[in-house]
Amino acid sequence: MRTINRWLTSPWRRSAAAALAGALPVLSFPAPSLWWFAYIALVPWILLARAAPTGRRAAYDGWWGGVGFLTAVHHWLLPSLHVFIFLIAALLGLLWAPWGLLVRRFLGGAPSAGRCAAALVVLPSAWLAVELVRSWQGLGGPWGMLGASQWQVGPALRLASVGGVWLLSFLVVAVNVAVAVLVAVRASRVPAVASLVATAAVTTAAWAWAPRPDVDGRVRIAVVQPGIVAGQDSGDKRFDQEERLTRRLAGQGADLVVWGESSVGFDLDDRPDLARRLAALSRETGADVLVNVDARRSDRPGIYKSSVLVGPDGPTGDRYDKMRLVPFGEYIPARSLLGWATSVGRAAGEDRHRGSEQTVMNVGHGLRIGPLICFETAFPDMSRHLAEDGADVLLGQSSTSSFQHSWAPEQHASLAALRAAETGRPMVHATLTGVSAVYGPDGQRLGPWLGTGASTARVYEVPLAHGVTPYVRYGDWPVDAALLVLATLCVTEGARVLRLRRSGPEPLAPPARTVHGSPARPWR
Repeated sequence: MRTINRWLTSPWRRSAAAALAGALPVLSFPAPSLWWFAYIALVPWILLARAAPTGRRAAYDGWWGGVGFLTAVHHWLLPSLHVFIFLIAALLGLLWAPWGLLVRRFLGGAPSAGRCAAALVVLPSAWLAVELVRSWQGLGGPWGMLGASQWQVGPALRLASVGGVWLLSFLVVAVNVAVAVLVAVRASRVPAVASLVATAAVTTAAWAWAPRPDVDGRVRIAVVQPGIVAGQDSGDKRFDQEERLTRRLAGQGADLVVWGESSVGFDLDDRPDLARRLAALSRETGADVLVNVDARRSDRPGIYKSSVLVGPDGPTGDRYDKMRLVPFGEYIPARSLLGWATSVGRAAGEDRHRGSEQTVMNVGHGLRIGPLICFETAFPDMSRHLAEDGADVLLGQSSTSSFQHSWAPEQHASLAALRAAETGRPMVHATLTGVSAVYGPDGQRLGPWLGTGASTARVYEVPLAHGVTPYVRYGDWPVDAALLVLATLCVTEGARVLRLRRSGPEPLAPPARTVHGSPARPWR
C-alpha cells in the first residue's frame, strides 16, 4: 500500500490512475455485458478520491475519472470525431469534479458511521445530477448511463418500470459506495453491511410491488435489415435490396413492416416511382410499411430525417421528423466556430433540420405506434411521452453502419430493452446493418437479434400491454429526489459555514486587565 501511495504522489500518475479507474465501468455495457461488474466498477475510483490529500486533488480525481469514463463509453466514436472525443470528454468530465469532492468530504479520513450513511444517499444523488446534465442532447445525450448496464437483468428491468434508468443508476452507485466503505473503513463495516441489506430489502419490495405488464393482445411486426450496401448509387441499391427482402414477407401475416434509419435516401414527393413501389409492397404483404427518409424535403428547405408511413394507396400522411439530432454527426454545434471539424472527421457537412413534436401513428388493425429515430432511443422521456400519448408499440429506426466492428451496435440495441421496461410497451429496434432486436413490454428479448452480418427480413410475434407503469405515471422522480437531497446538503453546509464564521475562533485566554480595569496593551 505504501508503494502505491508513493507512486500516486506524482500528479500525472494519479491523474492517469483516475482516468483508468473511471474507464472500468465500460466493461458492464455491451459488448462485454458484464452487468454484475457495474456494482463494483466504481470502487477503485471512489477509493482514490477518498484518499486525496486535498479537496482540490479530489476534484481532479473526479474530473480525470470522468474523462476516462466518457472516453471509454464513447470510444467507438474515435474514427468519426478524432481529437474531438478527447476535447468533449475533458469538458464533460468536469461534471464529476464536484462528485470527487463529495467523495472526500463524506468518506475521507476516518468517517463516522453517520457520514458513511449520508454518503450512501448523497453520492448516488450527485451521480444522478451529473447524468441529468449530460443527458441534454446538446452535450451528447444520455448514452452510457450507468443504470443502462442492467438491460438484461429481469429484476432490474422491473425496477426500471418504477423509476426508469435513473433508479437503476442510483442503485448501482449506492452499492459501489457501500462496497468501498466495506473495503476501506473498518469502523463502519457493520453500517455498510446493514446498508447493503437495507438496499436489497427495499429493491426487493419495489420489485415485488411493481405491477407486471398484463398482456392483452398480439401483433406481428416484421423487421427488414438489408445489411451494408455501399458504392456508387448506394441509395438506389439499398432500396432494391429492401424491396426484395420485403417481398419475402408476403403471406406471413405481418401487421406492420419496419425499415431502418435512412432506408430511403430520396424525398418521396420527388420520387413518386419509389412511393408507388412502396405502396405495392404494402399491398403484397397486407401491412403498412414504415420507412425512414433521409433527404432534402421538397415542401420546405433543408434536410430532414423522417419516419414516413406508407399504405396500399401510398404515403398515408403520417410523418415524424427527428427532433433530437446527434452532435457533429447530424449537425455541428456553433458551426461558425467548430465547422473545421468536417476536415478532421466524418462530421456533418450540412446541418439536418429538427422536427417540432412527437407523433403517434395509426397503422390499421387498431395498432398505434410511436416512432423514434436512432439517437432518440437513448432518451427515456421521449418513449415515456409516446406511451402517455397512446402508443401501443415503440419503434426505433436506426443505422450503425459507421460502427460495425465496435461495441456501438450492441449498446444501441440494448437501450430498447430499458425503454420497453420503463413504459410497459414492447419496442422494436430496426436497423440497416444490425443489431436489430425486439423486446416485450417487460423488457425481455423476443426472438433472436439480427447481427451486423445479417441481411434478412424477419417477423416477430409481439405481445401488447396497456397498463400504466409507475415511471410513466410519475416520471423522473428519482432525479427530483436526488436534486432535493443535494439542495438540502447545500443548505446544511451553508448554514454550518455561516455558523462557524459568526462564532469565530475562541480566544486562548481572557485578556489581562490593568489596575484601572482596562485591557492591557500587548508588550512590544
